[in-house]
Amino acid sequence: MSGDRRVQVILRDQAKEEFEALNQIVGEQQARGQTNSEEMQLLKSIKQKVELIKLNPTVGDSIPKKLIPNDLGVSNLFRLNLTGYWRMLYTLAGNQVEVIAFVLYIVDHREYDRIFGYKKR
Repeated sequence: MSGDRRVQVILRDQAKEEFEALNQIVGEQQARGQTNSEEMQLLKSIKQKVELIKLNPTVGDSIPKKLIPNDLGVSNLFRLNLTGYWRMLYTLAGNQVEVIAFVLYIVDHREYDRIFGYKKR
């Protein structure tokens, strides 16, 4: 999709807050000498997926339009699986010069189910 177009990835709202909180936790863990934790693995996974989006903006699973929650106000939505059953949800916007991927959510499986109205069996 991107071809010769520049791809920019922007974390918004909940995703930005989650990423910043995770960064802070990981920084504190590293200061204590920790070298591996669930938070560190998740942060690494997020950074890897952001790089994948830059290489190919449509790398994620496309969510069918009929399943996109109306309150998100987007016409397209993609999902990438992260480590530990977390999910990254993003939407694409752009023009002939640039593609912008807005990461809307970084959520665990329970929150992902809530966003899409899935019920636990």
